[in-house]
Amino acid sequence: MTEQLRFGIVGCGVIGALHAKAIRSLPTAQLVSVVDVIPERAQKLAQEYSVTPYVDAQEMYAKEHLDVATICTPSGMHGAHAIEAMQAGCHVIVEKPMEINLATIEKMLHVQQETGRKMAVISQHRFDSATQQVHKLVDEQEFGRLVLGNAVIPWWRSQQYYDSGAWRGTWALDGGGVLMNQSIHSIDLLQWLMGHVKSVYAYMDTLTHRMETEDVAGAVLRFANGAIGTITATTSGYPGTSTRIEIYGDKGSAIIEGDKLKHLHLARDDKEEIGFYGGIKPKATDSGAQESAKTGAADPAAIGSDTHALQIDDMIRAIRDNGTPLVDGIAGRHPVEIILGIYESARTGKEVIISTAGF
Repeated sequence: MTEQLRFGIVGCGVIGALHAKAIRSLPTAQLVSVVDVIPERAQKLAQEYSVTPYVDAQEMYAKEHLDVATICTPSGMHGAHAIEAMQAGCHVIVEKPMEINLATIEKMLHVQQETGRKMAVISQHRFDSATQQVHKLVDEQEFGRLVLGNAVIPWWRSQQYYDSGAWRGTWALDGGGVLMNQSIHSIDLLQWLMGHVKSVYAYMDTLTHRMETEDVAGAVLRFANGAIGTITATTSGYPGTSTRIEIYGDKGSAIIEGDKLKHLHLARDDKEEIGFYGGIKPKATDSGAQESAKTGAADPAAIGSDTHALQIDDMIRAIRDNGTPLVDGIAGRHPVEIILGIYESARTGKEVIISTAGF
């Protein structure tokens, strides 16, 4: 049996617990320790998984000789904690978003290069079978010329959710609202499938919650390949329905809803010519409402750990083979750049050009 890599979790909240479950499911990984500045939280998670709790990360690194640290702290702390772990000799897996400002992201990338450590940024929905299938078809140009790409995130979060942590819904530690926290996965998938976002024009507002950041936003995108797209998102859409990613080209189209492939039609499969007005009649279904209750649309704790496990396993592969994880630090920077561009556009009322760094 291949020797297991030793894992430690930094941050023992909801997401830290999900990482613990994902790590424990992998035969190639061993969870050995957790750390949190709140002792009771570290002790609770440690007891559940029979590992060692810490309140000081440096002590954990000195005693446990970890291979990988997973960073599950508030978003605005990701950079400091990832850098600390890499400098202590650990590879790092960083929860989304990679960080909330580009200066800190650049520092993270610099330290990674300096230390020679691997870094992966969680975007577990790239590992969904539906996303993998559509991405393969995009690579094979089966959709023809891409013309339109949309991401719709109609989620719900109660006021109690934002009140449950002083960092939630703040610019300093959450880095934003529905875009930076809830929508970053969908934004990452949209740009992974459609290609580099060249520019954005956006609106945002806070309409129903007491918090600093936005609970509703809309943006129009121009992709580098000439296609147009949109992002519409809210955490005020009671009771929360499934996320939807739409990809349209002149030879095919695909819709991923609730992480499932709901629609796929390619011109190559047509047995007869499509008429002037198209040939698709959507089928009525009530499955979307059922699926939303099982996903993060209404409850962040309902997010499953299976695709997290796939991404952690991808990181283990990269470490063992001295390769690159699918979502490395460069890839993790892209959706943050798009979101920061949306924020700038909404504040200034102007179109914002997105950097091409890393493409």
